[in-house]
Amino acid sequence: MTAYEFYWVDKRREAHFLGILPERRKNRGRITEKSIMNWGEMVLNSNRYAKKFYFLQVEVPDKVRNILD
Repeated sequence: MTAYEFYWVDKRREAHFLGILPERRKNRGRITEKSIMNWGEMVLNSNRYAKKFYFLQVEVPDKVRNILD
């Protein structure tokens, strides 16, 4: 399972973990860097620090995936 870890960057250019969101879209053609950033912005918008953020794509191991499903 693919997921995205989101991090925000402070004024000292240090990264801080915000959260992780699993990819649930079945149509892989809809997944773009822009769509992931838009999704992250929408979900993390309540965080006042999320002005500058980025994501890392990660693969969730099957053992964890079974727990999440």
